[in-house]
Amino acid sequence: MRFALFLGCNIPVRLKHYESASRAVLRELDVELVDIAEFNCCGYPLRNIDLKAFVLSSARNLALAERQNLNIIILCKCGYGTLRMADYLLREDARLREDVNRILAKEGLSYNADIQVKHILSVLFNDVGIGVIKEKITRPYENLKIATHYGCHALRPSNIVQFDDPVAPSLFDQLVEVTGAESVDWSTKLDCCGGPLLGTNDELSLDFTEKKLADARMAGAHYLTTGCTFCQVQFDSVQKMMATEKGTNHHVPSILYPQLLGLCMGIDKDVLGLDSNQIDITGIEGFLVPEPLAESG
Repeated sequence: MRFALFLGCNIPVRLKHYESASRAVLRELDVELVDIAEFNCCGYPLRNIDLKAFVLSSARNLALAERQNLNIIILCKCGYGTLRMADYLLREDARLREDVNRILAKEGLSYNADIQVKHILSVLFNDVGIGVIKEKITRPYENLKIATHYGCHALRPSNIVQFDDPVAPSLFDQLVEVTGAESVDWSTKLDCCGGPLLGTNDELSLDFTEKKLADARMAGAHYLTTGCTFCQVQFDSVQKMMATEKGTNHHVPSILYPQLLGLCMGIDKDVLGLDSNQIDITGIEGFLVPEPLAESG
């Protein structure tokens, strides 16, 4: 299967290891990624300022992928929710679609809503499949407890993103458990990470983050896993900042799901970028089932 890979703005700058880990995992699972150099910002920063500009920005990306007859795979849930929203609006509003396509026509582009926008987690679960993933795991985890953070943009508005049940999602938990790890039950599992408030109301942002980390720790989680750019930054970089500046350290390191999966698939930890996380996650290797001892001659 082939997808156009949409990285968005932040991953190439702040989370290059998210990209490298995702490429490595998807390659092992026979998912071909096509890079479209002309992709631009998803349009999210304009969403509450200028609706038409937001839709136009998203629509250009959609049109570029559609021109190559490729569905889009996205690593960032913010970008996922944004492109899904724009796609929905373009499908539902014929006048808006005509206006946007009139502008896109200046570049020889048009969007006819003939492709799909998918998040990497939904591709792994629905397109690749749990069974195929399980066959690729060479060293499952043992006694590892993981708190899954779904993120807001993947679940709401549910009729548009259509990622999973918005009240009782299980897709991410099943992807964690196929690795041999236990997905713990924790009460703030579906709460916001606090990321959108950072820079606007830092105190409230950090309060959201701290409560989630404390809850994950209370549930017995050794690590927290994400599938979103902004959520990873919040639980990794911001958690490190909180430990340094506020002295609060719940010690629940955050690992990107492709890193979690790739490690038990036998992918090299340097390729997965384990050393690129702000908070050390290399200790997770100790939860891998030991390799069998070579038989002596």
